[in-house]
Amino acid sequence: MKFGILSSFNSLDWFIFFLILIFTITMVFINEYRNKSKQSVLDTLLMGRKLTLIPFIATLVATWYGGIFGTAQIAFDFGIYNFITQGLFWYVTYFIFAKFVLPKIKKNEVASLPELVGSIIGPKSQKISAIFNILNLIPIAYAISLGLLIQMIFHTSFPLSVFIGVIIVSLYSAGGGLRAIVISDIIQFFVMFSSVVILFLFCLMHFGTKPFTYLDPYYFSPLSKYGLTETIVWGFLALSTLVDPNFYQRSYAAINTQTAKYGIYFSILIWMIFDISLTFGAMYAKALLPLAESKSGYFEFAFKVLPQGMRGYFLAGVLATVMSTLDSYLFLSSSTIVYDLLPKLKTTRFNYLISFILVAAFSIIMAISFEGNIREVWKAMGSISSAALLVPLMFNLFSKNKMNDNYFLMTTIISAIIVIGWRLLGFKESTGLDELYPGMIISIIFCSFFFFKKNYSITFKNI
Repeated sequence: MKFGILSSFNSLDWFIFFLILIFTITMVFINEYRNKSKQSVLDTLLMGRKLTLIPFIATLVATWYGGIFGTAQIAFDFGIYNFITQGLFWYVTYFIFAKFVLPKIKKNEVASLPELVGSIIGPKSQKISAIFNILNLIPIAYAISLGLLIQMIFHTSFPLSVFIGVIIVSLYSAGGGLRAIVISDIIQFFVMFSSVVILFLFCLMHFGTKPFTYLDPYYFSPLSKYGLTETIVWGFLALSTLVDPNFYQRSYAAINTQTAKYGIYFSILIWMIFDISLTFGAMYAKALLPLAESKSGYFEFAFKVLPQGMRGYFLAGVLATVMSTLDSYLFLSSSTIVYDLLPKLKTTRFNYLISFILVAAFSIIMAISFEGNIREVWKAMGSISSAALLVPLMFNLFSKNKMNDNYFLMTTIISAIIVIGWRLLGFKESTGLDELYPGMIISIIFCSFFFFKKNYSITFKNI
């Protein structure tokens, strides 16, 4: 059997790797066995709203880094542009969520983002929000990441690698609800975070900063080879966190508002350390392995320079990074279908499992169709969700004048159509303008019209 770039692994490396993998899966199954007969719908979706600070931080941080292949590739190709677009923009959004959005949403003791929309506006809005959430949650990018990892290890074909990876994650995460996800995330968080930081510190101690002088100047430019408008698109995509169902679910699962608030603040610090370590680690890789493929250069470098034993630990960290996000997205997209999109179906274990299987199958098909291009998946799916939901949801959270059901429905659907049409009709290539911009502009126009119409009506009545 071929092990690709891992041919230098010895028995200690494989022992450590499989020990961590087996320990994680075993802990999940033990948890499922203990809680199988006790779980209500609230327990399944939100752990009974008993998520405390440390598990909250672990599951939030772990869930957010399944796209390590995508961020490592961006850093390998463009340097600190990765930290700006995949880090800094997002920290600002996380802070906005914790400071301003969280106090608003915790007043509504609902179980999901679509249910929040439904409680504020109406049932049609809940349904359309669920649809856009599902589009955002289908874990295509993370199925790709896991497929790339398995392909890198065993030199299997990419389609087969994706299939094997998604099936393995599905087997341990399909039946345990949020509690099972959190149990695995606690272990995976520690391994993923420490492995990436250890690699960066190892490089810093052994190579110093001299390798960075081998890199082209654009590796140190915030815009790299891109223009300002292309870079700012990532800022708007980062704002999609404000409508990301994972943030809402974890916040609703937290034992109180303070736990969620300070959990997000601590998570920002951890994400920052992680992003700095990964960005500069990938830059070391580019400087010292300039001919490596960008998709695997960071990982190939790690397995070349780390000592025996640590290579297996680093591989476990990479696997944990991907699996911790893939299982969360599979779980939440499946529960959104049953709980929010099709509420007339009973939220039973059987219906949830059927939904889980369908989501997993669709993720496999779409991951193969995108041919491993994680960056395109993020931008395509993130643009639709951001353009359709971001402005209308924030408007209704912070404005005294709430939209009616039909107006919200019309606003979100038209914005999504503009995004999809702009991309499919080739306007992005002909104008150089990313599809997110026209979608957001339409959304802002509709919300502004509603706002001024309401104010005009009030003024008119007072005359």
